[in-house]
Amino acid sequence: MSSLALYRRYRPETFAEVIGQEHVTDPLQQALRNNRVNHAYLFSGPRGCGKTTSARILARCLNCEKGPTPSPCGECRSCVDLARNGPGSIDVIEIDAASHGGVDDARELREKAFFGPAASRYKIYIIDEAHMVTPAGFNALLKVVEEPPEHLKFIFATTEPEKVIGTIRSRTHHYPFRLVPPGTLRDYLGEVCEREAIPVDGAVLPLVVRAGAGSVRDSMSVMDQLLAGAGADGVTYEMATALLGYTDGALLDSVVDAFAAGDGAAAFGVVDRVIEGGHDPRRFVTDLLERLRDLLILAAVPDAADKGLIDVPVDVLERMRAQAGALGPAELSRAADLVNTGLTEMRGATSPRLQLELICARVLLPAAYGDEAALLSRLDRLERGIAAGPGVNAPAAAAAPAAAPAPVPPPVAASPPSPPPAPQASQAPPPQAPAPTPAPQAPPPAQAPPPAPAPQPAAPPPTTRQPGAWPMGARPAAPARAEAARAPAPAATSGPDSSVVRHAWPQVLDTVKGKRRFTWILLSQNAQVIGADGGVLRLGFATPGARDSFANGGSEDVLRAALAETVGGQWRIETIVDPGGGAAQAMAAPPPRMAPAPAPARQAPASAPAPTPAPQAPARQATAPEPAPEPAPPPAPRAPAPPPVAVEDDMPEEDDPDLDDTALSGHELIVRELGATVIEEFHHE
Repeated sequence: MSSLALYRRYRPETFAEVIGQEHVTDPLQQALRNNRVNHAYLFSGPRGCGKTTSARILARCLNCEKGPTPSPCGECRSCVDLARNGPGSIDVIEIDAASHGGVDDARELREKAFFGPAASRYKIYIIDEAHMVTPAGFNALLKVVEEPPEHLKFIFATTEPEKVIGTIRSRTHHYPFRLVPPGTLRDYLGEVCEREAIPVDGAVLPLVVRAGAGSVRDSMSVMDQLLAGAGADGVTYEMATALLGYTDGALLDSVVDAFAAGDGAAAFGVVDRVIEGGHDPRRFVTDLLERLRDLLILAAVPDAADKGLIDVPVDVLERMRAQAGALGPAELSRAADLVNTGLTEMRGATSPRLQLELICARVLLPAAYGDEAALLSRLDRLERGIAAGPGVNAPAAAAAPAAAPAPVPPPVAASPPSPPPAPQASQAPPPQAPAPTPAPQAPPPAQAPPPAPAPQPAAPPPTTRQPGAWPMGARPAAPARAEAARAPAPAATSGPDSSVVRHAWPQVLDTVKGKRRFTWILLSQNAQVIGADGGVLRLGFATPGARDSFANGGSEDVLRAALAETVGGQWRIETIVDPGGGAAQAMAAPPPRMAPAPAPARQAPASAPAPTPAPQAPARQATAPEPAPEPAPPPAPRAPAPPPVAVEDDMPEEDDPDLDDTALSGHELIVRELGATVIEEFHHE
């Protein structure tokens, strides 16, 4: 007994002992109970799944003295002869068709088949590897298989039923055998190890099942090899992986953790250990693909182990759950696709190590690809809060949040002279802007020329976006300067929404400019972002007239549409009067240059319809001292829709016909094209 192979010592003797083939054994047992046994059977299926064993069991059931019965007695002569280690029966003939598949062999079989059995009920021919019989041999057997004598039964066993000619196959009952499920096979191997009284590590059985690939005979042979080489401590996991050539689970854990952390040094270190350890790179890639498959299923089905979808020990299952959480489904799917493609490319490769390193590089660098899988992988990393880069991006992402909070709570909030660069909207005047006293020496406050530095706020986004790095909580520190200009503002603008709006404000103004120039001029010269939180944008205007003009002139809808296009979302806009903001300081600043010649052209239509601009030069000088008082409240009749104003005047005038919402506005035409300074504009209902 001890000299027999393991698969021979534990070969089933009844249909009840056959595992994983209930779809075949149950109908056969029922046919035996009903005494409706056919004269010819065809058993097909992969190797080692029980075809020949089931044929022998069927022969025992037919020739048992108490039969035909689904459960042989095991005591009669026929049952003893056909037992696991019995001598065999003269009435049950097994033929290997690989060496007896010719015409002469078929003729000899046909001549002997007509003789009755010697001591049993039936004469049974078991023809193994039936697909090896030649077409001529099958034709020679056709007549006897089609109309055999009553004492004759045929059982054909083959792995390729399609090679059995149709005339033979149509005269048999075909039973297809299948590979044994891994769970069933693992439990069966555990029972065999217990009966052998040799301790086996629980992590070894899945490796044996994997090596057997669903074949009971192959799995039993592998298990027999491991049991034969077991030491005092039995069969260990290290021994099994070394003997079977599988990759150690520690290597797989290391490379998967490296993929999750984006650590290229660790990943390529594992590749070096694989090569230096003498492992087959193709086997390593195969095992890695198997691990990624298990992680992908575990990420999609958290209780996959309980449902039998994956077959791993409990301790390994906990590690795999952590790995599945570190790698998102999109990244796992992309990594599995890349590993599968790389495994195909490794066939016949002259440098397997190079192919393995390329696979790791592709998995580690999703930003190097522009396909949908790479984008979803990067989004997975962003959602999980993991830096996409291996080691460079992580420190950058960690340093940015540390740098951003520093400028937010500066103690200089109470000192307004420091924030001259704060005007974010587009009012970036010279440093002497805080002093409002020089207003008398400035004939008109030039708000229009300063819009030229409007692109200045676009510089603050210094976020260094690496190809694989996605900005997380890090925000640039530039908006903090604008917050320092106002003492009460930091509490309202500390949220991330405020930073986003401040960074995008120049782009918002550009969008507004494309929609309506009047609104753009109003916002760029008189408005400033106070805060943004929860979908509410708060704007501060330098004067009440500018705020009323924004609220009553339809500019709010234009700004809301521009915010939706540039920043996204639906916004509600709140306006306040903020004379101390950057807009007011920009208005009080003296203009850097003067253009007296074009100015009378603007004053002429304001005072009289005379078309000649030259005679109106004295009027400009007469009205120059007016800006000094700068009365805040405008006249009551003109309150409905005053445009952006710098100083108020008592001189009524008609609306400028050049001021158009869609074309070049009159205000901008005068300021930008003629170089003049607008003192006052009025709109009448």
